[in-house]
Amino acid sequence: MDAAVTGPAFDLSRWSSERLARVEQSLSAWVNPDAPAGLGEAMRYAVLDGGKRLRPLLVLAAAEAVQGNGQAALRAACSVELIHAYSLVHDDMPCMDNDVLRRGKPTVHVKFGQARALLAGDALQALAFELLAPEDEGIPAGVQAALCRLLAQAAGCHGMAGGQAIDLASVGRTLTENELRHMHRLKTGALLQASVMMGAACGAPAARAQNALSAYGAALGLAFQVVDDILDVTADSQTLGKTAGKDAEQDKPTYVSLLGLERSREHARELLVQSLSALDDSGLSDVRALRALARMVVEREN
Repeated sequence: MDAAVTGPAFDLSRWSSERLARVEQSLSAWVNPDAPAGLGEAMRYAVLDGGKRLRPLLVLAAAEAVQGNGQAALRAACSVELIHAYSLVHDDMPCMDNDVLRRGKPTVHVKFGQARALLAGDALQALAFELLAPEDEGIPAGVQAALCRLLAQAAGCHGMAGGQAIDLASVGRTLTENELRHMHRLKTGALLQASVMMGAACGAPAARAQNALSAYGAALGLAFQVVDDILDVTADSQTLGKTAGKDAEQDKPTYVSLLGLERSREHARELLVQSLSALDDSGLSDVRALRALARMVVEREN
């Protein structure tokens, strides 16, 4: 049980639905349908009506845990989802993973063509940073700068983009476990960890809490990818909402190909324990949402 928390069991479904309603409303308002030449339509197609919204939920849960600025947290939650959406648009294109299904519907380049998909991803990335720097909402400039820095670092060459480059360069190769961990910490883990730290940046947590949240985010980010590798071989395309079995088909290194299915499942559980232990060390009074989200990541079926 979390320190200093008593009372009824935490209801993640209720907690999430209340916050996701605000996120969806804000995304719909901020992703402009009036962008020229059909660009707005492609951007909205990429972002709205699909996805687990895990990253926004992590931002909001961490911000609440440190009693952070609510408006800054909402903007950060939407911005990190825009970066995630742009990355999926680009990753699905023929020059990258060449996928035709995402979130149970045709990928953006299949629906709108490669040129418009490329531009939609570019525009979503730019919009993410625009959202973090509003002029008239009373969000301190220092908070805005910290949020922009965290997101840029997680999305750039030493984060998500760098991890994707390693992934493309590793097709057909056998990586060591350390090499595979490094790739996934960048490709997937960096943006998930940044989601937690962006939420924390909306407040002023003590160093102890800051370090604990960073450790939580690192373990959770890697756990997410381990489970993703497991689901790629155990679930079907309808359940996943994307093409199953792509990793093996493209001869990509994964935790399952390296460790086997059962050892990968054990590793996911080990990472869950690490993430929960970090929260126990945070000194924060209420981290129930963060704990529930970590369990959701490891126990999910899609």
